[in-house]
Amino acid sequence: MKTLVVAPHPDDEMLGAGGTLLRRKSEGGTVGWLVVTALTSSDKSDLERKKAREVEIENVRIALGLDVKDAWFLNYPTTRLDTVPMGELVAAISQVMQDFQPEEVLVPFWGDAHTDHRIVFDAVAACTKWFRYPSIKRVLAYETLSETDSSIGRHNVFDPNVFVDISDWMEEKIQILHYYQSELGEFPFPRSEEAVRALGQVRGAASGFPSAEAFILLKERC
Repeated sequence: MKTLVVAPHPDDEMLGAGGTLLRRKSEGGTVGWLVVTALTSSDKSDLERKKAREVEIENVRIALGLDVKDAWFLNYPTTRLDTVPMGELVAAISQVMQDFQPEEVLVPFWGDAHTDHRIVFDAVAACTKWFRYPSIKRVLAYETLSETDSSIGRHNVFDPNVFVDISDWMEEKIQILHYYQSELGEFPFPRSEEAVRALGQVRGAASGFPSAEAFILLKERC
């Protein structure tokens, strides 16, 4: 199986689907990684942060065992995706779909608190039509700690119906998450090791596994 995870920001892919990506790799699948935004400021201190982030991203790519050709970085300005024409964003994501030909696509939840997440969801949704992207057989929405759980919209409740057993991959997921030192914090900060483990246990308890990642099935062709 060819799985493409679409991340509005680096770390979203590991928080929401890191265990699943590791499992897909262990099962012989091919994983693709599309990161939509990047730090873009020219301020000196921000340039140092940008360089550190680039090192983090490369470490994560290597740890996930992804080929360079299977990782795409669109480098749109983080927190400012609302300034990018939707047609331009859709075209950029469409090109990745055409290049990678995924069978399974993992996308951020449409109800996340972060505007970037919602915009990325809408853009990816435009790139899943079967007659334009016939390789796609399944589309799943993942949850992202600090974003999915921060939504206060009445109709934006994450209600998963797919649970992936990641019990054998949770420790490796945690190890890789630690590459994102600039994003992790101390518990009860949601992007913390304790919170990631706790969410895995909650989703596991809902599905009969020691640890799981949860998704909403949006489309499946079989």
